[in-house]
Amino acid sequence: MANELGVSRQTIIAIENDKYNPSLELAMKMAKLLNLHVDEIFFLDA
Repeated sequence: MANELGVSRQTIIAIENDKYNPSLELAMKMAKLLNLHVDEIFFLDA
């Protein structure tokens, strides 16, 4: 996944562990790669 998105594995791990919020562009690329909507992957803590 990291290779296909053009980021490091550490970036993906940080996102998974809620240590890094991806840019909108990266979030949209991730959603497209997973065939999901962005809001199915990420959500705001209110």
